[in-house]
Amino acid sequence: MDFQLSDSQRALQETARKYAREVVRPKSAHHDETAEFPKALIATAHELGLINMAIPQEYNGLGLSHLEQVIVCEELSWGDASVATTIVANDLANLPIILAGTPDQKRRLLTPFTEKLKFASFCLTEPGAGSDVAGLSTTARLDGDHYVLNGSKCFITNGTYAEQYTVFATVDKDRKHKGISCFVVEGQPPGLTIGKHENKMGQRASNTVTLTFEDVRVPVENRIGEEGQGFLIAMETLDNSRPLTAMFSVGIARAALEHSLEYSSQRRTFGKAIREHQGVQFMLADMGMNIQAARLLTYQSALLLDEGQKNTLISSYAKCFAADMAMKVTTDAVQVYGGYGYIKEYPVEKLMRDAKLIQIYEGTSQVQRLVIARELFK
Repeated sequence: MDFQLSDSQRALQETARKYAREVVRPKSAHHDETAEFPKALIATAHELGLINMAIPQEYNGLGLSHLEQVIVCEELSWGDASVATTIVANDLANLPIILAGTPDQKRRLLTPFTEKLKFASFCLTEPGAGSDVAGLSTTARLDGDHYVLNGSKCFITNGTYAEQYTVFATVDKDRKHKGISCFVVEGQPPGLTIGKHENKMGQRASNTVTLTFEDVRVPVENRIGEEGQGFLIAMETLDNSRPLTAMFSVGIARAALEHSLEYSSQRRTFGKAIREHQGVQFMLADMGMNIQAARLLTYQSALLLDEGQKNTLISSYAKCFAADMAMKVTTDAVQVYGGYGYIKEYPVEKLMRDAKLIQIYEGTSQVQRLVIARELFK
């Protein structure tokens, strides 16, 4: 058990921190206000090797460990959670291929992401099937050497700009989760309709759309795993990605604490800086304490994966605890700022809006509690 980062991990952390500080932070307010897709910022991340982190080295990727990935994620989300979500959406979309693809599929579908900036989307959620994955209704019908996809996916990150979509669809709805299969749709083929960018409360610069598939043809060789294995692939993917989204919460909360420490040192009431008031001190102390607890829990959930162990319970602990923590920390940061915290010229109201999404996407805090209870009962 070692709580120190290695020299190489610290170097990676500093690269990501410098990128977040010098490239992302200066543009954060602009992208939040305009909801403009931060493609130029992501291009810089690609140059620095901070995107497509999970692609194995044998396919020209960085092949970063899970711990190294979460280290990067904390810094990215400290800079801007929208940028972090946009970057990690590629890893989320490619994880099913990494986890369950054949060597040929990995070479063909992953290698191009290392050669130039490309975006990918993970397409699981539907209007009627979010937390209830087994209830998805997008269908895949075998027609010769192709599958024909029909259905709709919502809240799809990078959907407008993606050149590759990892889509979960059912080959037999009566079989529920045992009928779900995983497919990779290349390009933006005929029959794929991309909806408008959603006008979100937070993480506004991450592109979020609805996708409609109408007789979209996918080659059989683009099915990942066997028919009916899609649900298991999706669950394993989320086990792998949960530490990343948990660490988004840590980065957002750390930014809120830093802003609160600075403001509470400058703002004076009753003849002294507000940080000298015990009520404010207790809020700041709770922020620091819970951020560190979330960070260590997330490190553990990543290290379990690096050691080849199952992390379902610990990753749900981390994602749920960290998301709820970030919501509390950012809300308290607004409180520390008082009336100014509610005004957009100050930074903390954005952090509160950004944090809220993490309690919702990739498994709500309530669903995480269901997973935790189920694992405890085992």
